[in-house]
Amino acid sequence: MTTRNPTQLASDDDWWRSAAIYQVYVRSFADANGDGIGDLAGLRERLPYLRDLGVDALWLTPFYPSPMIDGGYDVADYRDVDPLFGTLTDFDNVIVDAHALGLRIIVDLVPNHTSSEHPWFQAARTAAPDSPERARYVFADGRGVAGELPPNDWESVFGGPAWTQLADGQWYLHLFDPAQPDLNWRNPEVRAEFADVLRFWLDRGVDGFRIDVAHGLIKAEGLPDVGFGQLTGQRQVELLGKRRLPYFDQDEVHDIYRTWRPILDSYPGSRMAVAEAWAETPQRLARYIGPDELHQAFSFDFLDAHWSADSFRKVIDTALAESVIVGAPTTWVLSNHDKQRHVTRYGDGPEGLRRARAAALLMLALPGCAYLYQGEELGLPEVLDLPDDLRQDPQYLRTGQSRDGCRVPIPWNGELAPYGFGPAGSALSWLPAPATWRELSVRAQTGVSDSTLELYRTALRIRRTHPALSVSSARITWQKTDPGILAFTRSAAGTALTCVVNISDEPAAVAEYGEPLVASTALTERDAGYLVPVDAAAWFERR
Repeated sequence: MTTRNPTQLASDDDWWRSAAIYQVYVRSFADANGDGIGDLAGLRERLPYLRDLGVDALWLTPFYPSPMIDGGYDVADYRDVDPLFGTLTDFDNVIVDAHALGLRIIVDLVPNHTSSEHPWFQAARTAAPDSPERARYVFADGRGVAGELPPNDWESVFGGPAWTQLADGQWYLHLFDPAQPDLNWRNPEVRAEFADVLRFWLDRGVDGFRIDVAHGLIKAEGLPDVGFGQLTGQRQVELLGKRRLPYFDQDEVHDIYRTWRPILDSYPGSRMAVAEAWAETPQRLARYIGPDELHQAFSFDFLDAHWSADSFRKVIDTALAESVIVGAPTTWVLSNHDKQRHVTRYGDGPEGLRRARAAALLMLALPGCAYLYQGEELGLPEVLDLPDDLRQDPQYLRTGQSRDGCRVPIPWNGELAPYGFGPAGSALSWLPAPATWRELSVRAQTGVSDSTLELYRTALRIRRTHPALSVSSARITWQKTDPGILAFTRSAAGTALTCVVNISDEPAAVAEYGEPLVASTALTERDAGYLVPVDAAAWFERR
């Protein structure tokens, strides 16, 4: 069990620089009332599990009132809790209990768009063009003889055009689903509203925000065409992180975050914000971070790295160099609610699991902040065979691509699905779990020395307590190795910890880094050292 002092919540101003943060996809974590949907009361019951896992903070996906067209990322009310998930009192209880256990709470903020059922958009639907109600959103006249064509060629991230026409002929922008109209962030009323929303949740004790689509709030003046998809046959979303789009990563977006930072800084306890942002270069991504803007931005390049030593080395070097420039920590992530689980990305089956376990040790040994997605500590794979009629991702309806496979409720105990997701005797689950998951449940893995859950518990404990890993410095020392081997060392207080990852085709002999502390796969002693198997990682200590 990991123990900690809850008074750290008031004293550690740099907690977010090296935290391990666990993403809770609320509807799939734990169901307290037996309706088949995870809720805040279920999360509250499982907080001791997260404390004992060894994480520092929880990021909660949206739990606000919503028609749930996009899993709650279509918000109808930013200051309440959807009845599916409980009440504001339930949320307050989660905050109190989490803080008592030494856990911080980060909530998802969705500022790029609202739900089409938000009172503002309901008013905009019936208002006249150029009215104050429509000025809160991005409305435009269409092209063509009678305005029958969309205002430009922008595409939805979910597929298809990014514009929908109302009965009066005007079009509104939705970079995601038509049920998610984009806000107009050049409107002072929108800016004032979200400043108040920030204060509402900060007043309730939240420790930070994950900013959804942080790169998307400002659209280029004049709404110019992209001029890309029609010529190449590719979707515009494929340009994310490769080229600047007129609706993403506009320079003016930074003015917004410069007004948010003083709000965060005005509260005690080092409240923070992390950007979900895509930019065409690491340098542009780094602009979201700094003492006058946001504290962090996700490093999706690490998530997208290929299973090769060269790919990981390049991504790590780039991220660490940028972190030094901006004076903020890197943020590593292997999986989240929008991406296929990395067990499956790395090959699925035994190979994918071996590689995922090794990648976990690689990530947790790096300086900076690590974000874990619920269930990765159990080695869960993507569920690839969900029945089509059960899929709820709006992207699936438009492109055939679904994110539901990484959102299946996680298994807690028992022999039959949904494996303790709900209260005793409940068989309901909004998405079905595979029969093979009974072997991956929390109960099945607890106390099993070579299980993925115990690997994470051990690694997180060492990460929290080892002097070489607890320092906030971004410095690592790469070791000279054979091709396909990654090895870097972090040092502090006369102790050196070296992480070795074998991505070659042969076992790697290691003798010079000391004794092993933890390994993703059992090591073999050889002469005066050890053999690290293929697709494995280990931490070695030398004093």
